[in-house]
Amino acid sequence: MHGDLRTAFKSGKTRSLAFRKEQLLQLCYLLEDNHERFAQAFRIDLGRPSEESELVELTGTLTELKDAYDNVEKWASPEKAPFSWLWFAMSPRTRKEPKGTVLIIGPFNYPVYLIFCPLAAAIAAGNTVLLKPSELCEATALLITELLPQYLDPEIVSVVNGGVHETTKVLELPFDHILYTGNGHVGRIICAAAAKHLTPVTLEVRPDLYTRDTGKTPCVIDPECDMKTAAKRLMWGKLLNGGQVCLSPDYVLVPATSQDAFISALKAAYYELHPVNPRKSGLMARMVNTRHTMRVKRLLDDSRATIVIGGEVDIEACYVAPTILRDVARDDAFMSEEIFGPILPVIPVKDVDEAIAFINEGDRPLSIYIFSSNASFKAKVIDNTQSGTVLINDTITQILVHGLPFGGIGPSGHGYTTGKYAFDQFTHLRAVADSPNWSVSHLSPTATRRPDVPRVNPWTGLTPHCCLRGTHRTWCVTYS
Repeated sequence: MHGDLRTAFKSGKTRSLAFRKEQLLQLCYLLEDNHERFAQAFRIDLGRPSEESELVELTGTLTELKDAYDNVEKWASPEKAPFSWLWFAMSPRTRKEPKGTVLIIGPFNYPVYLIFCPLAAAIAAGNTVLLKPSELCEATALLITELLPQYLDPEIVSVVNGGVHETTKVLELPFDHILYTGNGHVGRIICAAAAKHLTPVTLEVRPDLYTRDTGKTPCVIDPECDMKTAAKRLMWGKLLNGGQVCLSPDYVLVPATSQDAFISALKAAYYELHPVNPRKSGLMARMVNTRHTMRVKRLLDDSRATIVIGGEVDIEACYVAPTILRDVARDDAFMSEEIFGPILPVIPVKDVDEAIAFINEGDRPLSIYIFSSNASFKAKVIDNTQSGTVLINDTITQILVHGLPFGGIGPSGHGYTTGKYAFDQFTHLRAVADSPNWSVSHLSPTATRRPDVPRVNPWTGLTPHCCLRGTHRTWCVTYS
């Protein structure tokens, strides 16, 4: 499989932009033709409502695929180097070339969006691709395995299924790029395996066994914000996909004097979103498996925080009730390990300065959410923290905004996974310059290639030499 992909790449068939566009169009057809089947697979794997799957996964994925189809010629076009009198004769330019055969390893929480978006970018860049869907979403993985050969050229895209053993074997093979979305522990294993072949890696990771070494996504609340709107948008983002979203708000930092008011707003927002118990209504995704359900139950059992609503867990049904916690201590169980479930801890702080200090005690998160209409408040949080993304007065939706890069920083990842930015991850920027024979004696500052001969341009009578201007080294010219 791996050898066939490398052979197909070396054949040159993926170099054609027309071929790439054809494959991208087929990928769009795959998704459009099988909307219902994918929604059903998501319900089997995650218990996710079809309406939610349509809104946050299928529509978003199709938008990314169409964007790649519409822009592949622009993305792949060579770029001229900035004009220079010294080098213009060499027509310096940068070619956008595919890297080769790439590996994409997807997560369980969004098993189509987070594998098809980088797949589209890799195809647009002209690579051959080996896909590894998450084994935790078996129905979705099997559907992808069934459909891809029906729509795409099987010589350029292949799928491998399996768990840890199979993935370990795959990582022993040489790839030209690896993109992984998942938890930080596995990300480190992948980077170690890639290092043996000096393979570049793109990571979008969430913390695994959080120990204040890796950032959890915080929400910073301005006491003067519109609390009703903030609470509704925050609860929507927290409960999306049952809390199993890499961008899910992990905890809330609110001034202690405003905690009661904000807790009341959160409760009202929850009952507005779910007037019927979601366990009965089926309008919230379940935990992906019993192991993850037991993990969240252990956190609840170990927590010393006050439960405002929720707290119920059914391990066999993989159900965790939406839960709000108040007066959460900094050393609470929910702050010592990732949540990745529908539980929202609220931490009282003195003011925004203490909130910023708390965020900076840990490492850089994938995102920071700020709820405020005050420009100074927003600027203060942004200017004094670091994160992969920032979203103001909403949650989650930044990943869907067309044209924005999506990726982490430090332990939350590096590189980008969607759009033009993902295309660049899978692209080699190849510098090309063509020095014509006639330029050797006339224009080049190295024309004579001899240190004892003055480099006088016979057309201009000028002698170029290297000098310093300020802190920059540059080429200067003087009359000979």
